[in-house]
Amino acid sequence: MSREPIVLVPPMLCDVGVFGPQILELGNDYAVMFAPTTQGERMEEIASQILTWAPAKFALAGMGMGGMVALEILRRAPDRVTRIALIATSAQAETPETAAAREPHIIAAKGGGRWHEVLQHEINSTWMAPATDRVALVRHLRQMGEALGPAAYVSQSRAMQRRKDQQSTLSQIKQPAFVICGRHDGQYPLKRQEFMAELIPYATLEVIEDAGYMPTLEAPDQVTAALRAWMKAPLMLRM
Repeated sequence: MSREPIVLVPPMLCDVGVFGPQILELGNDYAVMFAPTTQGERMEEIASQILTWAPAKFALAGMGMGGMVALEILRRAPDRVTRIALIATSAQAETPETAAAREPHIIAAKGGGRWHEVLQHEINSTWMAPATDRVALVRHLRQMGEALGPAAYVSQSRAMQRRKDQQSTLSQIKQPAFVICGRHDGQYPLKRQEFMAELIPYATLEVIEDAGYMPTLEAPDQVTAALRAWMKAPLMLRM
């Protein structure tokens, strides 16, 4: 079994609690590090900061925005990443329409008085699986968002707006790679995850049946099992 440390990179407006169940379980067998995405207004800045914190070599898992940061880390330092897991994320650049749509919410967050409205907009319960306790999960996500605050939201939104397309990075991955997603994800739909997995040589696609866009919290045991399988995948040089 591989014993390299695991670095976990979270989605927007999420703290360490988004990986709480996985850290509790995987932490029994692996050194697990949480790497926040609040250190810059560009994916490149965030990735550079995480690389200064991370071990010399590490397994890398990112979810949502964290998956986008993970791809930038992989692009910059492929020799340091032993394996990669992309959870409910995208390798595509932000469309001009989506980038423009962020501006009113950025302005509202900067103003401070409408921060609760911004949080309500960002947490979409319709993206969750039907079986999910949506009230409880929304409450948890709001608590994480409140803890991070509007300044973190603004910097993360800027990074999302400015991110580069990483589809070419996917095609160059030689490490064991898992694409993990919820079947009911309304933000990053299954077809997009399938396409991403197809771009990665030898990737494994793990579809979590009872999850939406927050699989680590909606179906924690299944995600943990997928990550354990990912960590057990043999390291091999692929030409």
